[in-house]
Amino acid sequence: MKIAIACENNMVTEHFGHCESFSIFEVENNQINKSIVISNPGHRPGFLPEFLGDMGINVIIAGGMGNSAIQIFNGKGIEVIVGANGETRTVAEQYLQGNLVTTGSVCHQHKNSNECGS
Repeated sequence: MKIAIACENNMVTEHFGHCESFSIFEVENNQINKSIVISNPGHRPGFLPEFLGDMGINVIIAGGMGNSAIQIFNGKGIEVIVGANGETRTVAEQYLQGNLVTTGSVCHQHKNSNECGS
């Protein structure tokens, strides 16, 4: 299993598409066995779900995410968790323990990149 978390400085970011990077955690037997951080290649409508899907991501976690991205991920069979916050490894571990659930924090139109989470 691969978990991707939208982040900045190892902290979950409010908005998936405008994150600085993604922490990718590879999981085996419900334990994290490898982690890497990759830079966000850029925010373009529909691109990031395809990019992460092609990397074999099974779960995407963010503070907030637009409905279009959620629909694309869902269409690819990728689980979406929004409303998360905190340090990325801790959040990944919470997910693996079954202690992280989505809040349904869908981002709508953005005039500023900090409007997610409502």
